[in-house]
Amino acid sequence: MPIPVLTKHGILKRDGELVTLGVKRLTLEQKAEIKKLCEQRMQQYISERGLSIWDYRMLDDTPVSDSLRYRVLKEGKGRCALCGATKNERPLHVDHINPRKRKGKTEYENLQVLCSKCNCAKRHLDNMDFREIVGDSKSPDCVFCNKVDTKEMILENDLAFAVRDGFPVTQGHTLFIPKRHFADYFDITQVEHQSIHDLVRIRRKQLLEQDKAIEGFNVGVNAGEVSGQTIPHCHIHLIPRRKGDTEKPRGGIRGVIPAKMNYGVTR
Repeated sequence: MPIPVLTKHGILKRDGELVTLGVKRLTLEQKAEIKKLCEQRMQQYISERGLSIWDYRMLDDTPVSDSLRYRVLKEGKGRCALCGATKNERPLHVDHINPRKRKGKTEYENLQVLCSKCNCAKRHLDNMDFREIVGDSKSPDCVFCNKVDTKEMILENDLAFAVRDGFPVTQGHTLFIPKRHFADYFDITQVEHQSIHDLVRIRRKQLLEQDKAIEGFNVGVNAGEVSGQTIPHCHIHLIPRRKGDTEKPRGGIRGVIPAKMNYGVTR
């Protein structure tokens, strides 16, 4: 049953969260009472939450124009500034770096490209600028950034390339290098990882077709100086293995610490 009489005239009735009029036609006195009730509730709401409830009126609601969107996408190389995805992977959005809810403006300096997935994951209070994470950044002193001739590249795609190792462990030893300069393998983006993986698969097929003696591969990364990394630009090794190329191959990649290479018989 409805709970009647929210006002002394029984104008409003409540049934749970549902509020309805208790009369078919309102008198002037009843209309005045409803108006008074609304004003009282509004003042209560404002006193509890403060004048900040009106801040939204100060927010920039200017839409991103087509010309500005084009400029942001062009400068962003058509890639998500966080994960590197292109329009071929998922839709691209033009994101406000400093969100509108934090009074961010709709201007070029405050816009970046994010894919739909990354944009949805970015909180409306997060003002992180991801534009420097994925890009064409290079280090002037890096041998992989500036001293690799395109003629030396065995394979290449948009985000990575492959070259023969200058000091090969075995014949066919190949390096896979992201074009963006960063040292730590764990800073690689998902799209860069996929690009390198694609090249690794192609190169593996090439090597197997060129040399029937190849029976296996080691794939590895040195991440950090203590792991043996000497060039501060992330790169992945693909090392072809042939029967007899080492006396005791058991343990494989564990050989980075020789004493741990032979770990006994596997049960």
